[in-house]
Amino acid sequence: MNGAPYHLPVLLAESIDGLQIKPDGVYADLTFGGGGHSQEILRRLGKKGRLVAFDHDADAKTNADAIRDRRFTFVPGNFRFLHNHLRYLGIAGVDGILGDLGVSWHQFDTAERGFSFRFNAALDMRMNAQSALTASDVLNNYDEGQLAQIFARYGEVDKAVLLARMIAQARILAPIDTTEDLLGSVKNALPKFGENKFLAKIFQALRIEVNGEMAALEQTLEHCAKALKQGGILAVITYHSLEDRMVKNFIKAGSIDGTITKDIYGNCLTPFAAACKKPTLPSPQEIAGNSRARSAKLRVAERI
Repeated sequence: MNGAPYHLPVLLAESIDGLQIKPDGVYADLTFGGGGHSQEILRRLGKKGRLVAFDHDADAKTNADAIRDRRFTFVPGNFRFLHNHLRYLGIAGVDGILGDLGVSWHQFDTAERGFSFRFNAALDMRMNAQSALTASDVLNNYDEGQLAQIFARYGEVDKAVLLARMIAQARILAPIDTTEDLLGSVKNALPKFGENKFLAKIFQALRIEVNGEMAALEQTLEHCAKALKQGGILAVITYHSLEDRMVKNFIKAGSIDGTITKDIYGNCLTPFAAACKKPTLPSPQEIAGNSRARSAKLRVAERI
């Protein structure tokens, strides 16, 4: 991997320390990406340890192919099928699971992937290039109500209804296929201050819809509860409030909406115990060296 780094791992020491790695343990990295977290896990494993990493991005697979280590297995698939893949590999349970839910530098900085409004490119936004749905499909084919719901729910965008109406009107004249097309269709709704933050929310909402990220995270958390051994550690790094709320609720209550189920004796039936009440945040030094880390939050919990 020459030139600019594929991705600079966020909260690296904090997340790996949080896993409390056993030299002979079995671990899963849900989001291999550039391999930064995986390589640190491997450094801390002994000869009998094992790491299984997941990623459905073809570029991440290229990075994984460079790791020559018999303790390492790469699964070119979505982490939402974690438990199934582990069973296929003959792994009954793991000692720790790490998930970094952020978009990699490489994905943001590769113009043709369409993740960033900094470039004029096709509105793709697929994490898995084999998936059918693109951001352009969403913008051109969803009805106005669906678009407003996506912007409000996944981007927590002000003026979601107005944005949807502007897009619906613009696509009558011409399809919205590129970043420039989208920016042109919503330019009259952009605030005088905080324009980039507003656009980031729009792009976040589209990316989440295209990749089914919220449903994937819900399914993954349920699989983590099944895959972790008793005493195993779950460490998840989130980057926006929707993800963080889901992870926080699941750790606290065993459900993404925070609903606590109790047994007949009134005991809470939650599969995890949080390591700390509040998440771990990047240090000022890390943010100074990597501004994209500023919104990251790490939550760590033990399987009980």
